[in-house]
Amino acid sequence: MTLPTSMLAIEIAAPGGPDVLQPCAVPVPVPVPGYGQILIKVAYAGVNRPDALQRAGLYAPPPGASPLPGLECSGQVVAVGEGGSRWSVGDAVCALLPGGGYAEYALTQADHALPIPAGLTLREAAVLPEACFTVWPNVVLRGGLRAGQRFLVHGGTSGIGTTAIQLARALGARVFATAGSERKCEVCRALGAEVAINYHDQDFVAVVRAAGGADVILDMVGGSYLPRNLAALADDGHLVQIAFLTGPKVEVNFAEVMVRRLTITGSTLRPQSDAAKAGFARALEAEVWPMLASGAFKPVIDSEFPLGQAPAAHWRIESAAHIGKIVLMVG
Repeated sequence: MTLPTSMLAIEIAAPGGPDVLQPCAVPVPVPVPGYGQILIKVAYAGVNRPDALQRAGLYAPPPGASPLPGLECSGQVVAVGEGGSRWSVGDAVCALLPGGGYAEYALTQADHALPIPAGLTLREAAVLPEACFTVWPNVVLRGGLRAGQRFLVHGGTSGIGTTAIQLARALGARVFATAGSERKCEVCRALGAEVAINYHDQDFVAVVRAAGGADVILDMVGGSYLPRNLAALADDGHLVQIAFLTGPKVEVNFAEVMVRRLTITGSTLRPQSDAAKAGFARALEAEVWPMLASGAFKPVIDSEFPLGQAPAAHWRIESAAHIGKIVLMVG
């Protein structure tokens, strides 16, 4: 396959608000896959909060990663690096990226790509990797969620939240979710939440404790939610922290952790090793992709923007009005 030498890409012109996302001022070479890598002609790219943090200068890409934003995409494999791969030129894939998704072509490790789930479009598949690679390892592997347990996720209508609700429900858990409006609570219930809590007028601690406490909590808020989450846990429960939208520092009484045998854990995805991410990909294909094929779980897409309107996509995600994922149409 003959590839162009340069490509359209969106760069972060300088740290700042959404409008600093601009087409690259100079031609960007099409990447060449190295050992164990594949090159994807991007059809769609997912938009995620880490993209917004990187744009604001608060989340630097790891060493060796593309400085361009974009952590997930779908598209067609157009080149395969040395080292052997299950993929061939022409294969349709979705993939977790180290960066570089806001472009016509993107590189990733071959082991970080997955087939398009049966019955899904490239548009739908583009928004799966970042959320699935985050939710499954944290909720199931770290949190140990099992059928019959009570699970609470904060921000139930975010990309992570809509994914977590559906995966937990598919596993047979009892799902509780918080959201900021009655409309969003209705969405949470439609996705499978047994109880949706409007955090503006309800105390999630009281609601969850009345049901017996949460066995697993997935939190992205941090700040004042940290001690409240501990109070909402059942004995032997797990709090899994994956972000700190309101700050990482707070005073906590660890005597409660000891007496009630609570576990506080968490992770961030991007800094983890290629081997760890490859393991997550294998687990997702074995455990989650059949759920997608059966219809037990379906990605929720809020809106779509052309690549050149990346600033508008970032204004949308920062408005907190979105429900589910935002996607960029690339090619």
